[in-house]
Amino acid sequence: MSLSLSLLGLVSFIYLYKLYKRLARTPLSDLPGPDPESFIAGNLYQFLQGQAGDIDLKWQAQYGDIVKFKGAFGQDMLLISDPKALQYFYQTAGYTFIKSPERKAMSRSVTGPSILVTDEMDHIRHRKIISPAFNFGQIRDYVPVFNYHAAKLATKWKESISESADGQAVLNICEWYAKTSLDTLGIAVFDYHFGSLDNDENKLGKAYSNLCIDGFAALTKKEITAQAVTSIIPPKVLSYLMKLLPNPRAEKLRDTYAMGCSVAKELLATKSKEFTDGKGTRDIMSLFIRANASSAQASRLSEEEMIAQILTLILAGYDSSGSTLVWTTLELARHPEVQAKLRREVRQKAREIHERGDIEFSAVDLEALPYLEAVLKESLRFHPVSYNHYREPAKDTVLPLSKPITTRTGKVINEIIVPKGTKMVTSVNGYHRHPDVFGPDANTFNPDRWLDNKARMEKQVSVGMYGNLLSFSGGVRSCIGWRFAVLEIQALLVEMVNQFEFSLTPESQTVRREACALLMVPTIEGSGTRRLPLFVKIAPQND
Repeated sequence: MSLSLSLLGLVSFIYLYKLYKRLARTPLSDLPGPDPESFIAGNLYQFLQGQAGDIDLKWQAQYGDIVKFKGAFGQDMLLISDPKALQYFYQTAGYTFIKSPERKAMSRSVTGPSILVTDEMDHIRHRKIISPAFNFGQIRDYVPVFNYHAAKLATKWKESISESADGQAVLNICEWYAKTSLDTLGIAVFDYHFGSLDNDENKLGKAYSNLCIDGFAALTKKEITAQAVTSIIPPKVLSYLMKLLPNPRAEKLRDTYAMGCSVAKELLATKSKEFTDGKGTRDIMSLFIRANASSAQASRLSEEEMIAQILTLILAGYDSSGSTLVWTTLELARHPEVQAKLRREVRQKAREIHERGDIEFSAVDLEALPYLEAVLKESLRFHPVSYNHYREPAKDTVLPLSKPITTRTGKVINEIIVPKGTKMVTSVNGYHRHPDVFGPDANTFNPDRWLDNKARMEKQVSVGMYGNLLSFSGGVRSCIGWRFAVLEIQALLVEMVNQFEFSLTPESQTVRREACALLMVPTIEGSGTRRLPLFVKIAPQND
């Protein structure tokens, strides 16, 4: 009986909501944008299907840097790539823009009550505990860990090449980089050996190997419709449903979360005991525990929150860093001249290192490679792994614009009044391809832009924190571990480019930028798994 009443109440709520939205007009009503395809899903079929960022660029070209489109049941949504609006959004507005309940529920299903699902004071509390472990001096100390695992990966690849008949191997670099990222993360963050590169049976690696694709990729219209309905379901009801939904995607998320929690709880217990016994090391988790213990009782993270931070770090390291390495290596294979130029820079620096009596790159050495930095920034710009950010204003807000826009009624406006609760999507892909910021060739992969026009690009309105990019977000919600990610990726690239030459396979030319709600993942057309096979051989020594 109670279930029937609940369903009746939900249906009544949806009907009244639909009627209200039909009759209501908002300050956004006359903004340019596409007509909705349906009332229930609005433009969400267009927006959520297809490759990551494609629809952003299409709408940006057609309607401009501010696009109004329809979400569930006639809700107005905004897609934003205007640089000045983004500067206000990330750098000026603080916690004005919060995460919507349905996006929090999605993040919570993967990480639990982590920093990803917090706002304002809770977010500040989480950052206070986490940030000290990621200060630059601390991060630099992990470069030997990055170098060790890069060399270990190189050894594995050489073994595969030596077994081939023609001096080159076809390697799924997605799998290899993911294993390396997990092992690197294990030592640097937890002082724990996952053993992925050694082919050790690792339950955590298996659980996370295809999580984003299994959980969020290739949504059907039916699934998008169901997702649309979640935007009007009360948060507590939605959280309850996320725990009970009987479908393969939800079950995959629940199983992976349970597996991750089990491993994370063991790691937390081990590191906590070490701290209590006075044996704590300098890994990131030990620093978390130390910072948490030294905080006032009211500011401390609970055990559940600490476990959630572990899961967040695993997801970020396993998927974000690994995927960026894949996209960068793909572009090196597509552009042999870029690959050769980077190799020359790396080898010149390697000779300098050996001449001074050292045997490996330090953080200072990695930072002294301008073309390496240019290649990485261009890869982050061209292939933003976190391709959209979802927020809504906690109060009515005025959004400034770089350029005036003309509404459907012909009115020219220089700012937009955004009502409280409006669903907003910042288009990282659209901003990263913006010609006013990154030049007229913004749709071309060109690392030289960071050498020739760096001052111009980075002196535009301040939006992001690394190269003025949004790859690591910006402002109060900027990625705490961005320096860790940059140095890890640089160390891996230096070793791989120095040792190997990459070229395209026929299969790699059908690569997809798979949209997985949280992240953009590389797949091959029709494969349904993280996959990018490239030809890999020993690099010529005279290059």
